[in-house]
This record gives sequence, C-alpha cells and structure tokens, in this order.
Amino acid sequence: MKMEAIRIACLLVGYLLGLFQTAFVYGKARGIDIREHGSGNSGTTNALRVLGTKAGLLVFAGDCLKCMAAVWLVRLTFGRAYPEIRYLLCLYAATGAILGHNFPFYMSFKGGKGIAATAGLLLSFHPYFVAVGAVLFFGSFLTTHYVSVGSLLLYIGFLIQTLYLGQTGFFGLPPKTLYELYGLALFLTGMALWRHRENIGRLFKGTERKTYLFRKKE
Repeated sequence: MKMEAIRIACLLVGYLLGLFQTAFVYGKARGIDIREHGSGNSGTTNALRVLGTKAGLLVFAGDCLKCMAAVWLVRLTFGRAYPEIRYLLCLYAATGAILGHNFPFYMSFKGGKGIAATAGLLLSFHPYFVAVGAVLFFGSFLTTHYVSVGSLLLYIGFLIQTLYLGQTGFFGLPPKTLYELYGLALFLTGMALWRHRENIGRLFKGTERKTYLFRKKE
C-alpha cells in the first residue's frame, strides 16, 4: 500500500469513529435533541449546561474514548507495520476523529468543537502531553470558569509541545515528515481557534458565559 493511501486510511478510520455523537445519543435517550437546546452544539459543554454534570462527564468520556480508540487502532495496525512514522499516522487518526466529531456528514456537518476528542488525542498520543494539557485546561477553567479559555490554551500548549519535542528529535522523524506532523498540529489548532471564534469575540466583549461543573444552570 502506498504511503499516501495509508495516510488516507488513518484519516478515514478516525473519521468513522469520530462520527459517534455522544451528546446527541445521550440527549435522544433523555428525550431531547441536544442541537435544539443551549448553544446547539453536540458536545460536552452544551451537554453539561443543558443536561447537568453527569451528562457532561459521560459525554466527555464517550467523545474522548472514540479518539483514543482511533489512535490505538492505527497504532496496533499501521503503527506496527511502519514504526518509523507511527506518531504521524496516529496524529492522522486523531485528526480524522476530531473532524468526524466536528463535522458529522449525517448531521449536516454540525457537531461539537472537538475539545473532548482532543483530550483523547493527548491521552493516547504520549504521556508527555497529558500533564501539560491537564494543567492548562483545568488550571484556567477552574480559575475563570470559561471552558473556551481552557480549550484554547489546551490547543496552544499541544502545538508548542509538538514543535518543541519535534525539534529535539523526540518523534524520530525525518525533516519532511516532521514538518507534516507540524502541519497537522497547526491545522488542528487553527480549526479549534476557528470553531471558537464566537467565544473569542465574547471573551473580548466580556459576555462569554461561564460554566460550573456542579451547577446545572447559572
């Protein structure tokens, strides 16, 4: 199989797993369409605000696990066959899962914002990313109660870590492939910024809504 086809296969594996919309399924089980409530997003934050803490945690777990499953599946298959580029292939799988979550074709390409799925990327990519991601997200969220701030810092931290570890030779990739890895990390970060563009605007205006783990509604 040509390497281009392998990259596409990893993307497709991730996209198909990412299509499982945990918030939508959970909402339907509770008799509502989550897209018709709150922000209209099919993601963790909206589930937390509309359905409460238990729902938010379950949705987070589901969306996180589907990305982890995509990375693990690719690591066990293509990663073993091509160990020299396993990090790149795993990132392709995670990118596909996040795209599937954000843009599910059967929901008119309107899903969530991909942060819970990104947590799955950090948890399955390498342990180095977990501690920094947790500190950035929870440190900012628990201080400000703005999910958007934690989400954006999570991605910025991921991008900086990827660039730093890549430059130190951690991934063991040749320059051309390493730049491809950087490109995927930059793409994911850019997509997160774009998906949060309205949140960023509200943050500057001081009108962004705060979220509390243990309070269903403000």
